[in-house]
Amino acid sequence: MKKKETTHYGISSWYSTLADYTFPTTFVKLKDTELDMLANGITEESEVYNIVNRISKAQHGFSGNTFVFADTIVPTDTERFAFKKGAVYSATSAWRNLTESTKIRTAAKNREFECICVRPFRNMTNYREFRLFIFEGKLALMSQYWQTRHYHRLDIKKDFYWAEAEELVDEISWLLPVQTIVLDIYFTSKDQIILIDFNKWGKPTDPLLVQSWDMDWNNEHGIKIIPLSE
Repeated sequence: MKKKETTHYGISSWYSTLADYTFPTTFVKLKDTELDMLANGITEESEVYNIVNRISKAQHGFSGNTFVFADTIVPTDTERFAFKKGAVYSATSAWRNLTESTKIRTAAKNREFECICVRPFRNMTNYREFRLFIFEGKLALMSQYWQTRHYHRLDIKKDFYWAEAEELVDEISWLLPVQTIVLDIYFTSKDQIILIDFNKWGKPTDPLLVQSWDMDWNNEHGIKIIPLSE
């Protein structure tokens, strides 16, 4: 049976089939009233006690800092993300960080998610994060995710990273939400691939170094990295 197309690819929609390939994650479902509180940026302790308590229980499954985000949106537009990459220790800090994100508040208002996700925090190295463009179940192109600068290490390992990513896609293609999709991944220091999240094919998903969606995706285009400036 053909898989049903979906408008978004929140972690909760694919975690049950791909949990072995990603971070351990706990989900906290929000009531409508809690989504309203999030949309309105409410942090008053007496009002948010119940949801903060549930987030705290979810955090107990992990030691140290956690990374807390909405099912379909990461609070990258907050001060905590800029300075601490989103790491939070207490549930109160986690909730406050979510309310400080305009992206999260807007998504909550529009009911674009129902769950808050809790993961162990991992301080990820920028050059090991990539976006994969999977067309009809095959890896068509791979882009350096963070476009901050050229990394000499990528020049050395880019062919290896491409081969590993291609092998991953071949292995999990039958488990993908849809066969044409964008996947963000991270290589650990031991070269293990961790799935970060899925994105819809085409706009508004950022094609990064590809720059345009208007290209022949039937062909294999390899890995794109920022070149060394001359």
